Amino acid sequence: MENRFTAVFEQVGEWWIGYVEELPGVNTQGKTLEETRENLKEATRLILEANRELARRELEGRQIIRESLSVAM
Repeated sequence: MENRFTAVFEQVGEWWIGYVEELPGVNTQGKTLEETRENLKEATRLILEANRELARRELEGRQIIRESLSVAM
């Protein structure tokens, strides 16, 4: 499954910073734009995995319904 997000990059001095508009807490930096892009992809994957795991643990033992959600924009 592939998700689409908006990445924002800004050069600050000799470094690049990047973040994902839709996901607070997903941010990174790198010495090059390409390094920052790759770091941001990895940070996004890690945050999504961590959030899913935290939610699963919190809801463990409860009667819940889990389903896909698609939002057209």
